[in-house]
Amino acid sequence: MTDPTASAPSATPATPATPADPAAVAAELARVRARLDAIVSNTPGLVYQFELHADQRVSFPYLSDGCQALLGLTPAALHAAPECFLALILEPDRLSYLDAMHTSATTLASWNWEGRIWIEAWKDIKWINLRATPHALPGGGVRWEGIMTNITESRREQQEVRQSRARLAELTAHIEKVKEQERTRIAREIHDDLGGNLTAIKMALAMLAARLPEGDTTLHDKAAYVDALVDRTIDAVHRISLDLRPPLLDLGIVAGLEWLCKEFEQQAGVHCAFSANRREFALDNDQSTALFRIVQEALTNIAKHAGASRVTVKLARTRHHVSLKISDNGSGIWQGDRAKPESFGIRGMTERARALGGTLTLSHAVGGGTVVAVKIKCDGHHAGAMPAAAGATIADHSISTAK
Repeated sequence: MTDPTASAPSATPATPATPADPAAVAAELARVRARLDAIVSNTPGLVYQFELHADQRVSFPYLSDGCQALLGLTPAALHAAPECFLALILEPDRLSYLDAMHTSATTLASWNWEGRIWIEAWKDIKWINLRATPHALPGGGVRWEGIMTNITESRREQQEVRQSRARLAELTAHIEKVKEQERTRIAREIHDDLGGNLTAIKMALAMLAARLPEGDTTLHDKAAYVDALVDRTIDAVHRISLDLRPPLLDLGIVAGLEWLCKEFEQQAGVHCAFSANRREFALDNDQSTALFRIVQEALTNIAKHAGASRVTVKLARTRHHVSLKISDNGSGIWQGDRAKPESFGIRGMTERARALGGTLTLSHAVGGGTVVAVKIKCDGHHAGAMPAAAGATIADHSISTAK
């Protein structure tokens, strides 16, 4: 049995820690700082710390050497007068800068801002991007660590792309306008000149046929063949001139679309209902033609690809817009089909709508199929409805030619 009075073994005394060599610590600190300086100096842009104090004062505790190259100010100058950074920002962009800063300070979410600054040293404007991560400080302040970079070149490229697209859209609209004018001219010349000549030929042929000898069946058969050939040619001239530009389109968009839907129904064998909420739409010739061509292209796509049994075309006028919807109950269109390089029909419809200052959207119809929706802006003084033409049925404020 162990003697409780026996003394416990004495603990081994701890070895005292060897004090760090101040020279070694300083050397290691210098190496770390050198690595950090190398990383910062090779980082494009300005690496910085920014503080917003509780009393709304601002300061830059740290600024890398990129300060001079980006802002045209030395780090010492910005340290001494941190408020001058706000003065560099162009006045139209200052509010967004302050809003982004205060939102980040309140939510402690990342601060990401783009804007323009004026570089007095070079008399130049730069676009900069600011990205920083916030940290709350004792006393209610916030400190951000982040980087500012020069994005002027990328902004210029974006602007050039936008301008290029705008010029391309203008050129496309001009080409479409010239093409429609040329179609109209050719259609009228075919109808008036060629059609008139064929009619005269038919009349002259009838006179000659009447004077043929009664017993010469060969000549009578030839005359009948030529007469039938002239009739087929007249029909072809009529069809070609209609395809180039239907004369009914000159009577207004409603008359043009009514005719187009009836023609589609007869040729494709697909039921096509057209409705409009008024008989007259105050649209100019370019607008009417563009909407007509959009419907024409949409119906062509439906006949080729949709496998639909019913199509609905609706034209409506609201206070500030004209809307057009072409719906079918077919197989629908998928995102992959829209992105195909050869999808020129969809692109053409989109460009026509864009040229009118409007939009075109494709969506899936309820129950299957596709909806093509076009919306264009119009002046308010065009909002008054006109009386319905004879033969149109009015139900629920909608003029309908649905069969």
